[in-house]
Amino acid sequence: MNLNSVRAIYLFEMHRTRRTLLQSIFAPVITTSLYFVVFGAAIGARIPEIEGVSYGAFIVPGLVMLTLLTQSVSNASFGIFFPKFSRTIYEVLSAPISHFEIVVSYVGAAATKSVIVGLIILATAGLFVPLHVEHPLWMLLFLLLTSITFSLFGFVLGIWADNFEKLQLVPLLVITPLTFLGGSFYSISMLPPFWQTVTLFNPVVYLVSGFRWSFYGIADVHIGVSIAMTFFFLAVFAAIAAWMFKTGYRLKP
Repeated sequence: MNLNSVRAIYLFEMHRTRRTLLQSIFAPVITTSLYFVVFGAAIGARIPEIEGVSYGAFIVPGLVMLTLLTQSVSNASFGIFFPKFSRTIYEVLSAPISHFEIVVSYVGAAATKSVIVGLIILATAGLFVPLHVEHPLWMLLFLLLTSITFSLFGFVLGIWADNFEKLQLVPLLVITPLTFLGGSFYSISMLPPFWQTVTLFNPVVYLVSGFRWSFYGIADVHIGVSIAMTFFFLAVFAAIAAWMFKTGYRLKP
């Protein structure tokens, strides 16, 4: 592996984050704080506990996952779309660096940013509710796997999109609704049986459920299923990215 090339692209993407700290770091933290004020204070007063966990603490994993998914997709999609839009991507494609190394560079930078934001959100949540992480290693693993998986998805989205409207379309109309309907702010056991079954077709359910299990040991689906589905999504997005580079889909004129 050409580590110098990987390092150069990775550091370039990380430097871009430092130039946009307000948008990359502070905006998600402020948004999460507002969620705590609205959901934790207003709704939490009417829902004291869910499965023995206070409502304010219960929604923490969901809020982190909501931010993690949107930030991972946004960071990775813009990271690859802008070079493609400005046509500087051809310089990268013609450089002595493999397609795998290009993906590792961009996805690695996007995932790093998302993990940093996720950890900051956790620290912010600790100011509002007492946090307890029952399985810290599993929590970090889910945090890392989810960031990589959806950074890969964002990378694929950035290659597919040919304008800024399409770049924003999927996060707004797909990722955010799926996260809200994936048990981020409630347990799916609270739904009628029919809707419980329908909800299981939402892929975000498995991510939120597994992440919440790492905090409190409670889950809507078995932890083994959550882990298996996470690796499945990772494999699917990696395969799509590999196909795009192999065929030159929207990368070569």
